[in-house]
Amino acid sequence: MKKRKKKKSATPFNNPRNFIVLLVFFLISLGIMMRLTEYTQNMAGISYSEFVKKIEAGAVKSVTISGNDAQGYYKDGKRFETVIADNPKNWELLKQHNVDITVASQGNGINMWYVLLILSMLLMPIAFFFFIRQSRGGSGGGGPGIFSMGKSKAKMFPPSTIKENFNSVAGAVEAKEELHDIVDYLKNPKKYERLGAKLPRGVLMVGAPGTGKTLLARAVAGEANCPFYSISGSDFIEVFVGVGAARVRDLFAQARKNSPCIIFIDEIDAVGRHRGSGMGGGHDEREQTLNQLLTEMDGFETSGDSVVVIAATNRPDVLDKALLR
Repeated sequence: MKKRKKKKSATPFNNPRNFIVLLVFFLISLGIMMRLTEYTQNMAGISYSEFVKKIEAGAVKSVTISGNDAQGYYKDGKRFETVIADNPKNWELLKQHNVDITVASQGNGINMWYVLLILSMLLMPIAFFFFIRQSRGGSGGGGPGIFSMGKSKAKMFPPSTIKENFNSVAGAVEAKEELHDIVDYLKNPKKYERLGAKLPRGVLMVGAPGTGKTLLARAVAGEANCPFYSISGSDFIEVFVGVGAARVRDLFAQARKNSPCIIFIDEIDAVGRHRGSGMGGGHDEREQTLNQLLTEMDGFETSGDSVVVIAATNRPDVLDKALLR
C-alpha cells in the first residue's frame, strides 16, 4: 500500500523562485544602504574659511563645483563639502595650488545613491504586496497559501470526466440496488420535492480496504451524471483550531452552487470518531470539524439542497453515533 505524502503548508518561501527574488532584493537594498552610509560618513562638512585654509596648506586634491556647492577630496582620500561664494578669487586660489577643478551643472546635483535609496523604498511596498499575494495563492504562486487555509481541499470532477457506472463495478449487487434510489434522487430531485419525500443526507460505505468503495461512489456519480467532490477525512484536520470547520463550510458552499452533486469523504473515521474521547474536553479541532459536518448535512440550511454525502470507512466501530443514525 502506497503511503500518501504529507502536503507541506504553502508559504511564499516554499517556492525557490520566490525565495531567490526576496534574497536578491534584500541584498541589493542592503548594498545600497551600506554604500550610502559609507558615502555620508566619509564626507565632512567644513566652513568656507577652513576650505580656504586647506587649499593654502596644499591638502586639497580635487574639487567639484556646482553653483555655490563644492565637494572634493583631500590628498589623504577623505571627502569634504562646503558652500563657497561666487568670487573669481576662488578660482585663482585653486589654480595656484594645482587643485583639479570640475564644474558640474546644477541640475546634476542629485546623488545617484540617494536616487537608488528612494527607488528601493518605493519598491519595498510593491515587493511586500507581491509576497502577500503569493502567500494568498495568487496567479503564479504555485498553489494555495496561508491566507487560503480555510478553503476546501476537495477535488471537483465534472460529469464529463467520470466514466464509471454500475456496470464498472463487479458484484456488490445489493449495494448497487440500494444506491439506485440515490441515483434517481440526483437525477430528478424536483420529483421527490413535489412528493415531500426526503432521502438521507449521507450514505456510509463500510468494507475492508480494497473492496471498491471509492469506485462505487464514482459509479453513483457516473450514473447520476452529476459533479463529484472527492476529499479525505484527514484533509479537514489542521494544527490551527477552526480551520477544519471552515473547510467543511467552504466545501458545502461549493457543492450547493453545483447541486445536484455528490461529496465523497474517504476515510471518514479520521474526523468522525466518537466525540468526547479526545483531548480538549470536546473542543479540539477534530470535534469542531465533525460538529460542522453534521450541521451542514442535517441542519436548518439544508432544505432544497440536492447534495448527497457518501463516506467510506473500514472502521465503523469508532464512528460517532450521530454519523451512524
